Amino acid sequence: MKKIIVDDSFFQTRIALVKDGEPIEFFYQSRQEKSLVGNIYAGRVENTLKGMQACFVNIGLDKNGYLPLSKDRKLKNGQTVIVQVEKDAFGTKGVVLTEKISFAGKFAVVIKNDGKSIGISKKITDKNERDRIFKIVSSLVPDSCSVIVRTEGENKSAGDFEREISMLVKKAEFVFEKAVYYKAPALIFEEEDFVVKTLKNIFTSDVDEVILNNEKDFSNLSEIQSFKNGKIILYSGKVPVFSEYFIESKIDKLFSNKIWLKSGGFIVIEQTEACVVIDVNTGKYTGKKDTEETFLKTNMEAAQEIAKQLRLRNLSGMIIIDFIDMKSEENRLLLTKKLQEAVSSDRLKTTVVGLTELGLMQLTRKKSSLPVLNLISRDCICCKGSGKIPSFEYTAGKILREIETVFSQTMFSEVIVKSNKKVIDFVKYRSMNFVDEIKEKYGKNILFEEIETGSFDYYEIEKKMLNNNGLS
Repeated sequence: MKKIIVDDSFFQTRIALVKDGEPIEFFYQSRQEKSLVGNIYAGRVENTLKGMQACFVNIGLDKNGYLPLSKDRKLKNGQTVIVQVEKDAFGTKGVVLTEKISFAGKFAVVIKNDGKSIGISKKITDKNERDRIFKIVSSLVPDSCSVIVRTEGENKSAGDFEREISMLVKKAEFVFEKAVYYKAPALIFEEEDFVVKTLKNIFTSDVDEVILNNEKDFSNLSEIQSFKNGKIILYSGKVPVFSEYFIESKIDKLFSNKIWLKSGGFIVIEQTEACVVIDVNTGKYTGKKDTEETFLKTNMEAAQEIAKQLRLRNLSGMIIIDFIDMKSEENRLLLTKKLQEAVSSDRLKTTVVGLTELGLMQLTRKKSSLPVLNLISRDCICCKGSGKIPSFEYTAGKILREIETVFSQTMFSEVIVKSNKKVIDFVKYRSMNFVDEIKEKYGKNILFEEIETGSFDYYEIEKKMLNNNGLS
């Protein structure tokens, strides 16, 4: 059974795609640091890089965006150009821009400034269906646009395609018509609400329920035609929604780089700016007799888990896996096939390149947004950036959700939050409205106490029962 669970509360919005109780994709957006992907700007060219066939464009951010150029595309410094954010800023790098402006619907994407062409998702494999779709869409595409039919376009009627593509083309024309009135740098078009945009990407016909805990999100989705036939539910329970569906603790495991396998083996995931490196170990699993059989079993289990973690953590770009070395060529082929099968269900294009001469498995996964860990963590000042710890915002959200769980599920009438000064200050002052809201909702009390702790994200919640005189 598939569900989409949306937790839109406190400092962030979290969305989990869950299958049979296990999260398979996770999306996060801070209310303070929203993603810019999809936004369209009138930008001013600041610096052309002839040797790199690219330029830097000022779109009004602290850092100029990076715009790759085709060989025959020439731009001059000071020139205005209409661009769209393709990737958010990461590390020392600014946003990545494109001149191919896209407008995404539920089952089609219209791209402006790309010439007339039609693409169909490779996951639609039936030739007759592909031919049917191509014939329908060909008559709907204007000369100035190209169209990509998404996987959800399979079995859609001619009327469905006409309505969606017509709407997207009109949106594109409207944006470009008003773009001429903007002086660079300026925002021309802001991408859709995070919840709506994400659900358009992950809501498929096999999703049984969409559960939301925010009335505004519920209202926004209910007005969209493609969601009207879906089972959209407004959650009104007292327990935080991720806790209600037993996925809170599973999401917390994203902070760990070590994942245990059922057999007793484990994998270790290390993220760098250049690539993702994954190491496979037998761990507690020693097998019975044949070491080659032990290695194969561990590797096959690891391949399945790695495919899951790539999707859940949104790891992308170049991925290197150091599987346990096996002597048998047949076993190596079996492992490659297993990994290919495991990544085939990924929504993003993932390619198994194969084993290198050193016996390392290479994969590539399409970049769509920042890895989850980069969104929900910050650099550890103790190790000067070599490790990650949860951000104050993320930790504060955990504390507030835990307090709600205590008040909604127990008879305790007061809690004392104990942590270091920085966490306490963040919860008390940056979260004052949320704290007051919880106190008023349950008629209970929340106190704070600073303690000495070596861990920046460590906290305790002491629970108390008060009598009528306010004494415990």
